[in-house]
Amino acid sequence: MAVITAAMVKELRVKTDAPMMECKKALTEAEGDMARAEEILRVKLGNKASKAAARIAAEGVVSIYISEDGKIGSIFEVNSETDFVAKNPEFQQMAADAARMVAEKNPADIAALGALEVNGQTLEATRTALVGKIGENMTFRRFKRIEAQGKLHQYVHGGSKIGVLVDMVGGNDEVGHDVAMHIAALKPKALDANGVDPELLATERRVAIEKAREAGKPEAMLERIAEGTVQKYLKEVTLLSQPFVKNDKMSVAELLKQNGASIASFVLFVVGEGIEKKQSDFAAEVAEQMAAAQKA
Repeated sequence: MAVITAAMVKELRVKTDAPMMECKKALTEAEGDMARAEEILRVKLGNKASKAAARIAAEGVVSIYISEDGKIGSIFEVNSETDFVAKNPEFQQMAADAARMVAEKNPADIAALGALEVNGQTLEATRTALVGKIGENMTFRRFKRIEAQGKLHQYVHGGSKIGVLVDMVGGNDEVGHDVAMHIAALKPKALDANGVDPELLATERRVAIEKAREAGKPEAMLERIAEGTVQKYLKEVTLLSQPFVKNDKMSVAELLKQNGASIASFVLFVVGEGIEKKQSDFAAEVAEQMAAAQKA
């Protein structure tokens, strides 16, 4: 039998926002398998077990650079410990310089980016000096560079907490801006069904079947119910199928068609997505409650 630790319960609670004892029960049933435990909670608790995707646990900024001709662009995320530092002009300038260097120099990875020079000093040296000056850790997290098939458009929201870079063929600047804004608002996972991770679809299918089975639906109907759930999920998470945020009477695909445009690709960065803030007393709280429950 797998040993369920306080740290495992903590991790599952952060992912799902489910009660601690429900997390422990799910982990026990799943024999310590985190992904399976999350599925069990989704079956039992519904959408409450999907809150992790909306939880932003680290500070910082997203910076975007687009060349004058709109053909080369980049999006870059740098993290800080506090929002106070994220608003620092020197921190923001460092982020802007890094985004520009990604576009202009096409570094292979974060280490290569840090080795690039701006104003006679490497970006890594700039980061290190700023850490020493401010007294707070900062990390270059991720970047993406795009060579456009059409023209690049951007949208930055929430004090540079959300950034979107869109490669649109045809259309005009207004449509490009609107689509980028839509992506920031509805956060699609992919352009269309072909871009969705098959494992995500398999998970949706399994959860739908188990929920329908627990609801007493006939076995013969389970696959049909699961297929309907998957199609609904795809409509919610794929850009072209989503109702346009400024006019939900049409889909994004219909908006693009009306304007003679298509989307070649897009990138969405949300600051701190998937990073957990340090909560020094949480593990102790979990351990104490588990111990109390066991005694009871």
